[in-house]
Amino acid sequence: MTAERVKRAHLPKDAHGRTLLPSDEPTAAERALYLTAIRQGGYLRPDDLAATDRPTLADLVARGLLTPTATGYTAVDPRCVGDRLGAELRTRATRLLVHAERLPAALAPLSHAYDATPRIASPTGEATYVEGNAIIRQRISELLSDCTVEFMAAQPGPRPVEGLRMTLAQDLALLRRGCAMRTIYQPVAIADTDVMRQVALRAAQGAQVRILDEPCQRVLIFDHSVAVVPTTEDGTRAAFVTEPATVAFLVAHFERDWVRATPADHDLNPPHANTVRIGRLLARGLTQRAVATRLGLSERTVAAHISRLRDRYGAQTLFQLGWQLRGDADG
Repeated sequence: MTAERVKRAHLPKDAHGRTLLPSDEPTAAERALYLTAIRQGGYLRPDDLAATDRPTLADLVARGLLTPTATGYTAVDPRCVGDRLGAELRTRATRLLVHAERLPAALAPLSHAYDATPRIASPTGEATYVEGNAIIRQRISELLSDCTVEFMAAQPGPRPVEGLRMTLAQDLALLRRGCAMRTIYQPVAIADTDVMRQVALRAAQGAQVRILDEPCQRVLIFDHSVAVVPTTEDGTRAAFVTEPATVAFLVAHFERDWVRATPADHDLNPPHANTVRIGRLLARGLTQRAVATRLGLSERTVAAHISRLRDRYGAQTLFQLGWQLRGDADG
């Protein structure tokens, strides 16, 4: 048994046999029963307790907030308990930090073996087919970690913001170590304000983004040597291509789309304050004239701001624009 498991085995248990960790906070029932003891002068008698209070009482005793006596239970100063648990948490945190410092060195032999082993390829040298979202994400994560020159991506259609949040740290690490990153999106992707915020975080570190208002093939290309192409519509199967001629073809296809795409610098830059105010009023249902009156601007000025907003969000009508801006109005 490891030292950590030995220590965990000696931690107090609640009434249900679950280990009470130092980071656990008292439940609502525990707080209520403790306050009952305080209102009674810091003391609980067994006769004061209902049968349903027994499990909660046991949890409070396990936490150290109540101490059994010969005739009942006495409340303990929560500050003393907090100081004790705080010291335990700090000790635990220190051990974790030390472990985190040692972990890379402990894994170094495995890392050297991984670096020395050629990547798995198909017998023909053309593509390896991988099934399962988790395995595909793991392979892509490994390629991002190994990328040293440039990462290129064409990402048509809507982009799930959770996926962008999940990969943000790795994308920023790639940019900070000097790799280039170029991504092509379609207008539908940047119409989502949460997606735009994620894209802007990458652009602030040097990522280049362009918008292509036409169909394109989804592809990820790493260092002009490995390309990843989905082979099913739901993305649960992908081809990892290493054959040089095929990768070169996909790179050329990406470059063709890149030239035709429009830089997204304007979309990533924050809009003027008046433009934001006008957008929020539009999202609340005000007309162009009412917005002008509310802000003391001419209708011509408001129309110019609306035109910029329509370009930014790809809206064809004021109704569409108001719908696109509804999230900003709530925020």
